[in-house]
Amino acid sequence: MTAQDAETTRLDQAVRAVDAPDVVFAVSTHGRRTVRCGGTAPPPPVPRDRLRYEIGSATKTFTGLLLADLIHRGTVRGTDPAASLLDPARPPGRRPATLTHLITHTSGLPPLPADFYPQALPRWYTNPYAHYPPERVVRAFLRARPRHRPGTRWRYSNFGVAVLGHTLAAATATPWERLLTHRVLHPLGLHGTALRPAGPDRDATGHRADGTTPTPPLRIGGFQAAGAVRATVHDLLTFLEAHLAPEGSPLAAALREVRRPVLRRGLGHRHTHTLTWFRHPAQDGTMYFHTGATSGQLAFLGFRPDTGTALVALATRRYRRDDALIPTAYALLSSSEDHPC
Repeated sequence: MTAQDAETTRLDQAVRAVDAPDVVFAVSTHGRRTVRCGGTAPPPPVPRDRLRYEIGSATKTFTGLLLADLIHRGTVRGTDPAASLLDPARPPGRRPATLTHLITHTSGLPPLPADFYPQALPRWYTNPYAHYPPERVVRAFLRARPRHRPGTRWRYSNFGVAVLGHTLAAATATPWERLLTHRVLHPLGLHGTALRPAGPDRDATGHRADGTTPTPPLRIGGFQAAGAVRATVHDLLTFLEAHLAPEGSPLAAALREVRRPVLRRGLGHRHTHTLTWFRHPAQDGTMYFHTGATSGQLAFLGFRPDTGTALVALATRRYRRDDALIPTAYALLSSSEDHPC
């Protein structure tokens, strides 16, 4: 069996391990791509590898890359207080939450604003973010009193990264969608990536945890920077390949920066974080990854510089506790060698 055949076999096994209407596993090894699709539903009219999938919180890797690029260009600094950029007349305070605090989940903010839940609960399984607009996110941040001093504790926060998006838009006087599109998506050639749904002929359809009930397309309200990206598997591989080989990219400096560890967590501090990625030890190397989930879809993005490997895994079913997508993808990437997956 050739290395290519072995890779295809392992990806086919991974696809079969995931119980979801649509499943895609894709690997790039030193630029050679293998994409395998399947699922419990009949194949859709548009091939699964051409559809755009909601990647949820993996969107934060795009937001962090944008921040790194704007810092490199001198447009902003990581130490800039977010509140001062959103409201220049506002005193920054003694211990303000900075841009770096927001992207690294050390701002002291909770996962979501306190007043988010009453409006979200009636639509928790469909579109909980849709009716919480950008101005409300900003207003909640400017009124917030963090439980912990910024920079002292790690607490995952969609709220914080959403605020970062609005802060960068304010600092550049550019709407968020245009800013990310022109500074990240277009320079990397990601023309199959967008921040809004386009319809069933372009976008994969999510499903509730039962795997049969469709969910509506994600409407993210004011949380775009934390979860709005939807992309084809090939665009996601292109995005990861840029991290593996940043030389020659218009975002080369930023791509190198987001691989640099900035936080250490876990027992013995074995697990680290960059501006955008979770960074874990892997078999004879290091892996970078991020996961994401929406009301009806799941995503895993990861790469390993030591083996030249990028891995994308996608599924169209809401996360449940026994879900196999994330552990399967993690195991594939963490054990990859010169001929991975």
